[in-house]
Amino acid sequence: MSLFGDGLEAAVQKAFTRPAPKSAGAQMRYLVKQLKSTKAVAHMLRVSQRTVERYVKDQIKKPRTDLAARLEREVKKRWQPQIRAKAKAKAASTGGIVIDTRARMGYTAPIGSTDQDRIRHLTVALPPQYAARLFDAQEAGATDQQLQEIAAEALKEVYFQDNGRRAGSLEEVRFTDIQHLEFDL
Repeated sequence: MSLFGDGLEAAVQKAFTRPAPKSAGAQMRYLVKQLKSTKAVAHMLRVSQRTVERYVKDQIKKPRTDLAARLEREVKKRWQPQIRAKAKAKAASTGGIVIDTRARMGYTAPIGSTDQDRIRHLTVALPPQYAARLFDAQEAGATDQQLQEIAAEALKEVYFQDNGRRAGSLEEVRFTDIQHLEFDL
């Protein structure tokens, strides 16, 4: 996926009420139950149907590293869909989302202001409308760059302009060289 997409996904996964299955057999059984057939799971994971059947029966216990990563990613993508939806809805309606980042930030402003880019470490609570925009864009298949632009716009409004109380002539915020990015609901 991407830096922003993975960050949003990790924030939603913190809302899970039960841990996802850990063993390869349990993960395979969960996917077979969700997709209703071993053939569909085999096609999704790019392995043979017989391999899936062996994992389901615990005849194979340790997957290859690439298969283990795909398996874990697919399970977490489908794990607790109602809890996931509630967490996103709450963030988009009342809770908002917190962004913790260390990145190079600067802005375009009128002549005479100090608009030089510099590394900043920010932890900012973004309002619900930006959480909704981020989650909607992610579900619509937005690229990492598009998600980054939404986050930059949110930081411009909330951090740099303080919701319209200062820096009214600020035009654009540059949000580059991201060293750390984490979201929390």
